Amino acid sequence: MSFATADLYDEYEEDLQIATPMFNDYGGKKQFSGPALILKVFEDNSFVRAALEEPGQGKVLVVEGGASLRCALLGDMLAELGVKNGWAGVIVYGCIRDSAMIAKMNIGVKALNTNPRKSVKKGVGDRDVAVTFADVTINPGDYIYADEDGFVVAINKLK
Repeated sequence: MSFATADLYDEYEEDLQIATPMFNDYGGKKQFSGPALILKVFEDNSFVRAALEEPGQGKVLVVEGGASLRCALLGDMLAELGVKNGWAGVIVYGCIRDSAMIAKMNIGVKALNTNPRKSVKKGVGDRDVAVTFADVTINPGDYIYADEDGFVVAINKLK
């Protein structure tokens, strides 16, 4: 499905939430969409790895990382798992690392910034919970539409 978030907004304004523009594009795929699988973690990417090891089936992994800039929650090895397992994209409310490698991969990745420091791995976090950041509330299964202009959230699939 080809789309532009600006066009989606024009057509479905009442049905969309618009994320505050604070995310950078890092993946090789700039346009991506799919139902959200949500993780809430803080400086621990154990749940991120576990999710990306599963079949993605065109989903978008939303990682609410508490806006921490102290470590990365996604790197090239995890992004490669996402590509291999059919994930459409990953949105990280936090940092990623290995951005030059991720830029060459066929997956959409948006994050606040980069940091070479890896996260801890204690297996702490929540999955399939509603999260709020960047002036949007995302529930499990909401549809994410992302492109170079940002990302929007819809309760149902559009078009």
